[in-house]
Formats: sequence, C-alpha cells, structure tokens
Amino acid sequence: MENKGRVAFYNLGCKVNDFDTESMGALFLKSGYQIVDFDSTADVYVVNTCTVTHLGDRKSRQILRRARRKNPDAVIVATGCYAQVAPDEVAAIDEVDIILGTTHRHKIVEEVESFLKDHQREICVENVWDSKTFEDMPIAEQRHHTRAFIKVQDGCNQFCSYCIIPYARGRVRSRSIASVCQEVEKLVADGYQEFVFSGIHIASYGKEFDDSINLLTLLQFVAKIPGVKRIRLGSIEPLLMTKEFVQKLSEIPQICPQFHLSLQSGCDTTLKRMNRKYTTAQFIQIVQYIRQYFTLPALTTDIIVGFPGETEDEFERTIQFAQMINFYKIHVFKYSRRKGTPAYDFPDQIDPSIQHQRSQRLIALSKKQEEAFLRENDQRVQPVLFEQIHEDGTMTGHTPNYIPVEMKAVPDSLGKIKEIVIHYQQGSANMTGTEINN
Repeated sequence: MENKGRVAFYNLGCKVNDFDTESMGALFLKSGYQIVDFDSTADVYVVNTCTVTHLGDRKSRQILRRARRKNPDAVIVATGCYAQVAPDEVAAIDEVDIILGTTHRHKIVEEVESFLKDHQREICVENVWDSKTFEDMPIAEQRHHTRAFIKVQDGCNQFCSYCIIPYARGRVRSRSIASVCQEVEKLVADGYQEFVFSGIHIASYGKEFDDSINLLTLLQFVAKIPGVKRIRLGSIEPLLMTKEFVQKLSEIPQICPQFHLSLQSGCDTTLKRMNRKYTTAQFIQIVQYIRQYFTLPALTTDIIVGFPGETEDEFERTIQFAQMINFYKIHVFKYSRRKGTPAYDFPDQIDPSIQHQRSQRLIALSKKQEEAFLRENDQRVQPVLFEQIHEDGTMTGHTPNYIPVEMKAVPDSLGKIKEIVIHYQQGSANMTGTEINN
C-alpha cells in the first residue's frame, strides 16, 4: 500500500482517551499512513485533548502550538473532550486546522484528506446529546503493553456537580458484547492474557440495553473466551458493588482483586454538594463486601480536596474516613473550577493555598497506607505477569492485586505468568520477587 504520509499522536487525559487515540491510529494505518513519534517531523499531528481540569485545557493548547512549530506545513487536528466542550476556544488557536469533538472521530482520516485538498478549516463538533449509540472504532493493530485496555462504554448520566465530562462525552452508550468479545479474541490470538475494561462510567454498562445485559453479563461472556487469564475493571461507581454483584464477581476466576472505587470525599455533607449518589455508610458496607469475598484486595480511590464550601471539619472527616478504610493508594486532586458545571457558581470557593495544604496531607496519608499494604503482602506467593525487561537486567510485572514486582530477568519470561514469592523493600513502591522453586 502507498505510504500517504506520517501521522503523530499526542494523548492527554484518561485511559479512555488512550483507547480512542489507538483506534484513530488504526484508522490511519488502515488508510496507508505511517505512525511516528510525536517528537518526529510528521505530515499530520493529532492531539487528543483533555478538559477534566483547567490544567488539561492549558496543556492541550500548549501541545497544539508545539505541533505547528515542529512542522509549519503539517495538518493539525484537535480532538477529544476540550475540543468538544470549548470548540470556540480551540478555534481561537490559529495553529489548529481541524477540530473534531468526541462523536466524530471515526471520520478523522476523511477530514484530514479533505483538508489536504481544499485547505478549508473544519469544525466538526456535533451536539453530544444527539449521540445515542456507541462509536465502535476499529481494533488497534499495534499495542505496546502486555496488558490490553478495552473501551466498553462511553458517556455518563451521573452529573456530579464538579464534573464537565458528561457535557464532553454525552449520555451513556455501551459497546455490544459481540464487539467486545471480538476484540478480546483477536488480542488473545496476539498473545495478550490480561484485559482492563474501561469507560467513562462502566457501572452504567448496558443501561440502554434490555435488563438482561449489564457489566456482570459482559464479564461472564469474556471470561469464557479461551486464553483470558486476567480481567481488571477501571474506575468503578461504588453503588455498583452490591453484595450480590461482588459475590458473583468473585465467582469469575479471572477477576483480579484490584478495585478503584471513586470516593471523592469522606464527608456526607460534601458528597451531597458534589451530587454523589452514596453516603459514607454505604461506602463502608461496599468495602466490607469486597474484603469478604476477595483476599487482600487492593482498594484505590480518588479524593477531591478544596471543593467549594469544604470546611476544615469536613476535610478532617475525609482524613478520618480514609484512615478507617485503609486504601492501598489515594489519588488526590485539587478541585478545578469548570465553567458549565453547577459547582462553578457555588459560593465559598477555596483558596489554592488551602487546597495545596490539604492535598499534601492526603498524599502523605496515601504513602503510609501504600507502605502498610505492601508490608501486608510481604512473603506471599503471587502469580506475576511480567510485562517489561529492562536494560539493567531486571524485569517487572504485576500481581493480581496490582502490586508492582521487580526481580532479576529470567529468559523467556516476558508475557508469562509465574508463581513468585514477593518481598517488601522499605522505601520502594515495588516489591522484589524470587521464583517459588528457588
């Protein structure tokens, strides 16, 4: 096939954006283009933007301008959430030639080739609320990790008061079970053993289908595919994890005991202002279910600090709640004011210096809890999937509960699952490993 040109991608944001970027790359490959590194000179630069925080907006603008400096004659494409939510802002960036929202990506090659013919700037941003079906992008031909990420759902109906994403991604749309299984089967044939199911709100998977289809149904179908050794879930809405759901999940042998439960605050008053749909009491019960049915599960979470109106007492409640739950890791975010969300207009916006102080306290707590979890796993025998071999003669991989393990490289170990005794090493986020037969 004729080489039509060189295309470079820059991805900002979440794992869903990663998947979308890979899928757009597959479209260009199928059409005869060559994918090159973003730091290379390319004929087309595609920036998949993020808007979850104001920093994401700023970084998106910086990268778009950087692309033009790399090749003044290149076609510059802005796509993704920032392009969807603020097309006028993106259009004000002179360097951008094509603006695609979050529902038009399947036409990216067509739009680029149209621009190359007439050099007319295109803004292809549709009303996100008009999108009713999942945009089934092609399976990416090239992946760079042992673990494969599978996008199974897009959109969100939750409308948390701080979050811009429903306005960028629209309402819930789920991928068909047949499409998901087709991709998993192909990746198994390519040697993949571990699959992470992601989406904007995967707890809502199947909501628009009939009552017999939900996330559990999907996982049960995937688990029946020969060669699937591990299944992980992306960020989970806590209320999904009912006792019945967790019990049935534990009956799927490939499910990894690693769960990212989005908490956001450990104070019920703050949760209500955030328009989160659960209470701290419900969250505690959910954690108890998980620990009842899974052995030493890794529980991670997100917490926002400095949400409008968050008092010192409310923040202290969050600290105390996080201490009680005892997470593996806490991902801490300073509240970012997003125009178009209800919280943008809330009174009592918190000073950035206070946000920083609270963030530092939670990060310090997270480090202590991470160390405690690693110590708890010391001397356990774990199946480790080895994903990388390094130049220093070591190899690294992960346990089912997502603990990173490093050890001396053993021939023919890449992409293999081996029984390993894992050892805590002070001051390190990685554990060391020795083969069980040594």
